Amino acid sequence: MMLDASEIVQPVGLTLTLALIVTLILLLVGTPIAWWLCRTRSPLQAPIAALVSLPLVLPPTVLGFYLLLAFGPNGPGGLLAPLWGARTLAFSFEGLVIASVLYSLPFMVQPLRTAFEALGEEPLEAAATLGAGRWTTFSRVVIPLSRTGYLTGAILTFAHTVGEFGVVLMIGGNIPGKTKLVSMAIYDFVERLEWDKAHILAGGMVLFAFVVITAVMLIDRRVGRVVG
Repeated sequence: MMLDASEIVQPVGLTLTLALIVTLILLLVGTPIAWWLCRTRSPLQAPIAALVSLPLVLPPTVLGFYLLLAFGPNGPGGLLAPLWGARTLAFSFEGLVIASVLYSLPFMVQPLRTAFEALGEEPLEAAATLGAGRWTTFSRVVIPLSRTGYLTGAILTFAHTVGEFGVVLMIGGNIPGKTKLVSMAIYDFVERLEWDKAHILAGGMVLFAFVVITAVMLIDRRVGRVVG
């Protein structure tokens, strides 16, 4: 059977684009959430932390089902979609981005929160003593000292987005060139018994997962040496 390169390249390109966009968004969104969860004494801290962590234990199809309702023409997504000429956020790349941000949120927030908590009070007190404001302290002290948390969060978020299946299936469907990601392409190839194409993508995912795990382990080892 002839191998059509576009059937491989297109899903890979779309998946990498989605993962990059989601990672960049979560670097911005996850930072204030993680900082608030780390510093606040509010009674809302525990329930909000649980809400952020919900995708870790919630079946992707459950989250995808409720997002599908929210993104549909009768949900909030139906009010936003006409802004760019669509009828619904479901089965669109924009819908995939929003769903992926929600689904991958804990993979960014948890490493950042751990890094922020590991800082302690001394660096913040030292910066305050020198007259640094809140933004200066955060940008010049907190962020540099938390770089391993940012690196780990970015790697895990990117990898998790690349490997999505359940939420992608529910929200994006399987539209070539628009919402068909690597996970869906592998599923299609297996259904059509096109094992050679499935092997290419599945083997690439195995290699990608190995690189991600190795990178995270090396980061943890380096942090352990610094702390030790």
